[in-house]
Amino acid sequence: MHKYMRAIGFSTLESRKRLQELLAETVMSADRRSVTRNQDNHILGEFCKDFAQGVGIAVCGEFDEDERFTYEYYFPYLEGSGITSYEDVSVERHADKESYAGVCDDIKVGMSLIFYLKNKIPYIKAMISNQLPVRGTSLTLSALSVNGTIVLPIQKNEEQMERVKQASATRSSLMAAARKGDEDAIETLTLEDMDMYTTISRRIQKEDVFSLVDTYFMPYGVECDQYSVLGEIVGMRLVTNQMTNEKIYILRICSNELTFDVSINIIDIYGEPQIGRRFKGVIWLQGNINFPESFA
Repeated sequence: MHKYMRAIGFSTLESRKRLQELLAETVMSADRRSVTRNQDNHILGEFCKDFAQGVGIAVCGEFDEDERFTYEYYFPYLEGSGITSYEDVSVERHADKESYAGVCDDIKVGMSLIFYLKNKIPYIKAMISNQLPVRGTSLTLSALSVNGTIVLPIQKNEEQMERVKQASATRSSLMAAARKGDEDAIETLTLEDMDMYTTISRRIQKEDVFSLVDTYFMPYGVECDQYSVLGEIVGMRLVTNQMTNEKIYILRICSNELTFDVSINIIDIYGEPQIGRRFKGVIWLQGNINFPESFA
């Protein structure tokens, strides 16, 4: 059973029989249906049903010659809002099933972001029609979490906030130059990292780590699409799963200048979320590549 089902309001789902009933209902009363052929000429189907606003389950599988649908796998999802990145995205198929992982090299984070691709059907359509890579796309990230903590913000005045913005812009331009092979930029970034390490090592002896680190975004565990994050809450809403009546927080998080939505069950979050406070937790990162309408 999928670990992150509780993040969309199914914390009491325990039996395999009840899960199969839920998946059957998702297919029969789906809000959205997508069908396409893959490179092996098999007909793939995807059925999505929302159980709260923007939160639901996707069931994926194949149709046989008699147009009967065979379920292969499912996953819970959160539909993100806004645009997270305009950087190019590459996509790779998972080895065990017809699902895909996306990779985005965003300068703001300084590493490759790997996420679970939610909208595989438009990508497969572009692939079989030999239209890859598709230009002019953008990326909307979202995430599910089953364990989170609310942390108080670091108090900063306007001057400090402006200084942080300028430093971030300077670092982004240096990162862009370093990616093109600029040796001076690489040396500057290396010296900055050494200075930062020295400063933190000195201050950590007397100060709490969360008063030194404002936000972070780093890989977690052995699964490449899971991350440990700390980010400022810039928006939030509370929704209710229509089937279980469980409450779900949808938090809009800004972490390392990446802005995305996180879904978490109200029973799995420690503390009271408020705009301006920070969210700390482990997330399963999902992504939606915004293709042109012709691939939808």
